[in-house]
Amino acid sequence: MDITPIQKLAIWAIPILFAITVHEVAHGWVASKFGDQSARLAGRLTLNPAKHIDLVGTILVPALLLLFSNFIFGWAKPVPVDARNLKNPRLDMAIVAAAGPVANLLMALFWAGIAKLGYTYLSDNGWFGVPLLYMGEAGIMINVVLAVLNCLPVPPLDGARVLYNILPGRYAWYLYRLEPYGFILLVLLMITGLLSFIIGPFIYYLIHGITYLFGLT
Repeated sequence: MDITPIQKLAIWAIPILFAITVHEVAHGWVASKFGDQSARLAGRLTLNPAKHIDLVGTILVPALLLLFSNFIFGWAKPVPVDARNLKNPRLDMAIVAAAGPVANLLMALFWAGIAKLGYTYLSDNGWFGVPLLYMGEAGIMINVVLAVLNCLPVPPLDGARVLYNILPGRYAWYLYRLEPYGFILLVLLMITGLLSFIIGPFIYYLIHGITYLFGLT
């Protein structure tokens, strides 16, 4: 069934907001377990999207990409994490960084459950089942994309932050020096199509595996 741009935005709005919100909360929650309460003290350990929204990264960029392309990503205000409060700063920071993509994969499974619920209501209660199915499929897509994208070793993505803390100091320093240019590099990768070439297969197989697991294929 064809949907209008407004319907598309309405269907994707909640999955996008919570994908980005849960991603950031995961960083702060894991950091709090390792001894850093910066995110908690800043009021950021909450699933209220209003506490995490970045006007450009959470609203404008995802909306424009959703309307004019087949690729979507976004970001929220980063939660504060102070490595000085962690017991094992380098190892703990690597785990804190990895928590974001892991949270998105778990969210993808949650939305797959929502899609399955919608699928079971399609025949008898289509008015209820169709929105759930579409929203669940959107939730799977956005969370898998965010999880895979953030695993790239490109600053300031989580994959780079993991590498900062596991590479020997000299190599970590070289990687850290790329951070001011990371966003430009991501845009260039997207414009040239290299980004889709690199992460596309991972996204495809993860989505296929999740939908197969929940009987949605």
